[in-house]
Amino acid sequence: MSEERVPPRGSLFDYPNVVGYGIGRKLRRGEVVADRAQVVLVRQKKPMAALVAEDLIPQSFGMLPTDIVQVGHIIAHAADRTNEWRPAPPGVSIGHYQITAGTFGALVRSTVDGSKLILSNNHVLANSNEAGLGDDILQPGAYDGGREAIATLLNYVPIDFGEGPTECKLAQTYARIGNAAAKLLGRSSRVEAVYRNEAAENRMDAAVAAPLDDALVEENVLGIGLVSGVREATLGLDVIKSGRTTGVTTGKVSVLDATVVVDYGGKTATFVNQIITTHMSEPGDSGSLLVSNNDLKAVGLLFAGSDQVTIHSPIQPILSALAISI
Repeated sequence: MSEERVPPRGSLFDYPNVVGYGIGRKLRRGEVVADRAQVVLVRQKKPMAALVAEDLIPQSFGMLPTDIVQVGHIIAHAADRTNEWRPAPPGVSIGHYQITAGTFGALVRSTVDGSKLILSNNHVLANSNEAGLGDDILQPGAYDGGREAIATLLNYVPIDFGEGPTECKLAQTYARIGNAAAKLLGRSSRVEAVYRNEAAENRMDAAVAAPLDDALVEENVLGIGLVSGVREATLGLDVIKSGRTTGVTTGKVSVLDATVVVDYGGKTATFVNQIITTHMSEPGDSGSLLVSNNDLKAVGLLFAGSDQVTIHSPIQPILSALAISI
């Protein structure tokens, strides 16, 4: 059945996925093709093949041509992402009980048993390798007043800071002498002999937590909507994220296969094969899911940035490493 044979419905809200409408210009590939059109706002554009004929928005409505525009999930901006949310959506404050706060990135599924899991950064859920499996994960994070656990730490990819106990006998001897002297002087400080491996490389800052109850979490990313599937980043790709601190922000992919040194508050780690976008985050946005703006597919996981750029790990290696899917 063709679109023209289906009588239009009484209201544009009668069509699935429609969240609003209004008068505007009809655009095609950025060019104005009609000065006056009925602009139909949808959460997510879908290919015609994915819709039955009755659900296709007509080419004209109310004597005006229609133009379909994707706008995502519309929410009141008064909503505070640092509050307690039940159920909690991706995009709000979360964190290991011993850190300040980061962002709940996405609700994913285990490829092992199909269970729902919370995806964020290692430094958000696993306290930069310092956490123990089974530790409490708070929503909101402790900095935002969180006291109630929403999940427990299930798994994480360790961050290699290029440091570890050294086997150098001379360094160990100096450390023992220094600690013995400190003890005699009544000082509590101690030293440890460690090595620094400048060649240490990382590919992701990622971890997952298991909700205490599936009813405590939901899939729709706050301010964006349902993210389904993945895609690789490409130069110039329009992207969007939803984070605890800055909410929904957009940007463009500016650098691929980047090698960057990231400061973790006194110690550094080198990351390779990373994605760099234009500035779209602030502290507390760590863990946000990077999403392609035109088709709402996962691209990466935000974990660092400056006042000029934001750094993300590609999503596919994260899914493979943690045995999860979106």
